[in-house]
Amino acid sequence: MQIIRAQPTDAPVLSAIAFTAKAHWDYPAHWLEQWRDQLTITPEFIAANETFMATIAERAVGFHALLRIRETTRLEHLWVLPDQMGKGIGRALFTHAAMRAAALGALCLTTEADPNAEPFYLHLGAVRTGTLVGEIEGCRREMPVLSFALKVGQDQ
Repeated sequence: MQIIRAQPTDAPVLSAIAFTAKAHWDYPAHWLEQWRDQLTITPEFIAANETFMATIAERAVGFHALLRIRETTRLEHLWVLPDQMGKGIGRALFTHAAMRAAALGALCLTTEADPNAEPFYLHLGAVRTGTLVGEIEGCRREMPVLSFALKVGQDQ
């Protein structure tokens, strides 16, 4: 597996990975459609943000993207294709994202995780720092807000 910088032309492939990975959690199809904009990675987003993809035999199997907002660095996306889950790709992508964030001077990395992904992040050392509460079609939905302390000066 290689982790390489994504190019703006990779946007359709990364969007497909995000949508497929989100669908893995058996959300209703109409919910997924409501989330399509959030799961769509644009060429402009890739050009403006640290976005890297994991490839195996030149096939993109996952990606991460960092978003800088003032002094905060947020893990905006981390997705792995369902047929590649459980193989260490997510861990490798997260480790890479943390190293990139630290190299950019971040002291911590935050993420608003899908509830199904929270155990993955907790296993990697996340601390829950909050909860975003929303609603979709009358159903309460809680999104954990997680934070990871970074080592200053870490680089990739």
